[in-house]
Amino acid sequence: MFGTEPDGGRLLLALRGAGDLLGELAARSAERRTATVETIDRCSVRVVQAERLNSFLAEQDGQSALLEYTMSKLSQTAAYQVGLVHFGPERKIARLLLEVAALADDSSGGAERVPFSQQELADSLGMARSTVANHLQRLKDSGALRPGPRLVISDVARLRGIAGL
Repeated sequence: MFGTEPDGGRLLLALRGAGDLLGELAARSAERRTATVETIDRCSVRVVQAERLNSFLAEQDGQSALLEYTMSKLSQTAAYQVGLVHFGPERKIARLLLEVAALADDSSGGAERVPFSQQELADSLGMARSTVANHLQRLKDSGALRPGPRLVISDVARLRGIAGL
């Protein structure tokens, strides 16, 4: 999920995976959207209109469950952003790459493949493309990423070490 600035700048707010509910905040208020969702891989979605969701929640006494879910996701998003603030560029990049790999669909056999370009990584992390390119090269030189034009994790343990995990 990306937050978008009035000048068109974007910042990655959170990554979500299979089974996650999206748009739950928009369904609860008439306020404008707070984020834009983009898929990394192919996915299937179901759209439920707010009125139908609210009716279902009322019938199932599910308001508190949705509130707990929403609070959990907001906490994860805040923790993700706060955690990244204190890291250097290389650690930020390594953590994002690991998180994307962890959420990847294993059925495609491409969990090590990172479906971001250097520019998309830079935009996601609020960095200059040249900074990302420099640190990606360092990650390749360390053996954590496979050399070549495509971003592929070659050594998860090494990347985890660089990420401080």
